[in-house]
Amino acid sequence: MLGEKIGESSGKVTSQRVLPNPGGGPKMETSFQGVGSMLGVNETETATYTAMLRPDGSLYGEGQGIVMSKEGDTATWVGQGVGTFKKDGAISYRGAIYVQSASPKWARLNSQAVVYEYEVDAQGNTRSQLFEWK
Repeated sequence: MLGEKIGESSGKVTSQRVLPNPGGGPKMETSFQGVGSMLGVNETETATYTAMLRPDGSLYGEGQGIVMSKEGDTATWVGQGVGTFKKDGAISYRGAIYVQSASPKWARLNSQAVVYEYEVDAQGNTRSQLFEWK
């Protein structure tokens, strides 16, 4: 069951490239940067994910990122998700990330799955929301 909303951010895609994928069709790599908050702490985030088109037209993605506060707190995450294309060129992902942090501000996330909603529009603008998974 979804718990409380614990974060949100917005940002911009900074780069994309197509990678070879020996197991199937091409894989798209996307990097983005954003700003927001996580557990009430203002943060900046840099992340990269890869996505592969599946036979049914959906996407499977895997990624990793680093989150930093102005006070020097850091956290990293890895995650997976599934995506769908929208009619206007946007892509919508749903999935889970797993956070690792030594910062007392974010350490409680070390033992939780964090469920996310991530949207990227046709112009490369990103928006994400994070929720506890109880």
